[in-house]
Amino acid sequence: MISQITLRVYYQDTDAGGVVYHSRYLDFAERGRAEMLVQEGVDVKYFLEKGISFVLRHAEVDYIKPAKLDDVLIIQTRVKEIKNASMTLEQTCLREDGTVLVVMHIQLAFINPQTLRPVRMTPDVKEIFLKYIEGE
Repeated sequence: MISQITLRVYYQDTDAGGVVYHSRYLDFAERGRAEMLVQEGVDVKYFLEKGISFVLRHAEVDYIKPAKLDDVLIIQTRVKEIKNASMTLEQTCLREDGTVLVVMHIQLAFINPQTLRPVRMTPDVKEIFLKYIEGE
């Protein structure tokens, strides 16, 4: 299963030439991950109550084509791999016409928000993400 959101490029997302600034794609990806959780009926508080938080550990971004001011973008999120205390996502940014603009491979680490030490996912948390694993 793939989670998908649609968003519009605003002036604040662009450089002086109207092209999306490179770091904004990470912001778009964050919105895609947050919306995936909302679609599952959970929010950050759900994880915090379980003593789990997730942080960006590694990001690999392949910029293929630029997005521009006023483009409508689709951010797709799929889970590539789930481990005990981390997971890897593939997040793709497409223009509304289906043109692939950016592909991101994001590794999230699960930590205890108080100690900042790695923690294992609980079975119910893992179940949320298993729905989005590629090939399932």
